[in-house]
Amino acid sequence: MDGKSSGEESDNIDWDTEDELEIQNYGLSSCPSLTNLDGKAVVKASSSTAVPCSNLINHFVGMGFSQKMVAKAIEENGEGNTESILETLLTYSAIESSPQQPQPIDFDYCSLEDDENFHCDLSDSVSWSEDEECTDSLSDKEKTLLSLANMGYTVEEASVALDRCGPDAAIAELTDFLCAAQIAKASDAYSQELPDEHKPTPKLIYADGSKHRKRKFIKSELQKIKRQRSYEKRIMSEDDETIHLPNPMIGYGVPSEVCPIVHRSLPEAAIGPPFFYYENVALAPKGVWDTIKRFLYDVEPEFVDSKYFCAAARKRGYVHNLPIQNRFPLLPLPASTIHEALPLTRKWWPAWDERTKLNCLQTVIGSAKLTERIRKALEDWDGEPPLHVQKYVLEQCRKWNLVWVGRNKVAPLEPDEFEMLLGFPRNHTRGGGISRTDRYKSLGNSFQVDTVAYHLSVLKDLFPGGINLLSLFSGIGGAEVALHRLGIPLKNAVSVEISEVNRNIVRSWWEQTNQKGNLIDFADVQELNGDRLEQLMNSFGGFDLVIGGSPCNNLAGSNRVSRNGLEGEQSSLFFHYHRILELVKCIMGKQG
Repeated sequence: MDGKSSGEESDNIDWDTEDELEIQNYGLSSCPSLTNLDGKAVVKASSSTAVPCSNLINHFVGMGFSQKMVAKAIEENGEGNTESILETLLTYSAIESSPQQPQPIDFDYCSLEDDENFHCDLSDSVSWSEDEECTDSLSDKEKTLLSLANMGYTVEEASVALDRCGPDAAIAELTDFLCAAQIAKASDAYSQELPDEHKPTPKLIYADGSKHRKRKFIKSELQKIKRQRSYEKRIMSEDDETIHLPNPMIGYGVPSEVCPIVHRSLPEAAIGPPFFYYENVALAPKGVWDTIKRFLYDVEPEFVDSKYFCAAARKRGYVHNLPIQNRFPLLPLPASTIHEALPLTRKWWPAWDERTKLNCLQTVIGSAKLTERIRKALEDWDGEPPLHVQKYVLEQCRKWNLVWVGRNKVAPLEPDEFEMLLGFPRNHTRGGGISRTDRYKSLGNSFQVDTVAYHLSVLKDLFPGGINLLSLFSGIGGAEVALHRLGIPLKNAVSVEISEVNRNIVRSWWEQTNQKGNLIDFADVQELNGDRLEQLMNSFGGFDLVIGGSPCNNLAGSNRVSRNGLEGEQSSLFFHYHRILELVKCIMGKQG
């Protein structure tokens, strides 16, 4: 702490000085405690063992919480669970320090995707009081950083989001990018792998709540942000620029809205056979999409948000050589709003929660601790809670796609609700006999079936007798399900998917839907060399469609260390898609 080794005793710090008390972590095993000794604060390592109530109160009062607040938290959690007491106190502080005066609230949903493991614990972020005295001297960009910090994001994540999305980006766009960091598990890797001098800034707790200290703290944090951003710019390549996505994100048209661009001309090298269709996360760095386009015959990506097809957002880019005229949607049309998709939530939905769409469905869900904290934040209010409580609750609901299931009670979506929103048949992911956690993981990485089916619908008239499909990085079979729902028979489907769980799901669906064709699966794309492909294609002819979406782990998120683009261990698998597509075209050229 303060540059000292863990075994070195910390100096006493006078509460009356202007020195800042830095506390690195709130974790129970290493959580520092502040013991008030004759007006001095001594930093000690906290113990997980229970302490007498009077000492426990002094323990948390010394950390800057009020005695009344500490007593209430101990009453709720018991004396023995110091971790839960600390979480409760942090929740109280987050709510109390939020702006009390009316603030404009953006109730639009934010399509937050590509991220996998954001922690919902409030101790991961700093809550600031944004009163006029603290923020008058700050720029618009700095105020945006503070707003994101109040939502539970760290200053590092907020800073990178501004770099990526631009200084004029709306809060919804910034939170969209930040949740995209979850799939890459950015926060943990970022903290572990950066050089020591660029570690995430430590959390600060003050014994008093003076505006002067808060203002000084904010300025100190913003200086650290600027230093961090300077470091990030040095390690970024020129290709790692912000990509400006179209608005609205409807590609060459969606069922409810037609794009003015109704036709395009493809480069000669891109013209099939076979047809190809490649998908990846839209919020990849600009240089990544330039590289993908270059390797896929200079075909421009079609960027589409699945909010136009269902009640949940999913921003993706699609590179393909399919026709774009005469597309048609799957019928019946899916529910387009939360209340249409989940009508039982309508009874409990408060008027102040104006969400109509869900964010991108992630591979993880909000924890029971989070939903309990939200319940506690609401239960003390009769009728409508004050604006600052509404703001806190709505931020968590948007971030984690929480829906109302009772009075003052929210809950994450169930796996079957994920399936419905993504266009899969009910219990699709139960067919593999997998755990609930694995179901979320598999669904969070899948296609949105209605979106993909709209693009593939042009194949129905072209292949009335059925299709030979090569599905790379198949996941849980989104492409296969889309073609089946379109009424396009699958004559032969070669599926390549590394996850045994996902392969079992696809195999189970294939059997349950009584497919008449042949399903051949492989675990590794490297197994598909020229000889194996030629052997397969000699047995049933060429492939009509080569479809796939390689992993985006190294493309999205705020982690500059593991977000190393198409050179990353996972995302570099894109080049296998290119390699295999080239082999297929070459073999079909020889056969033709």
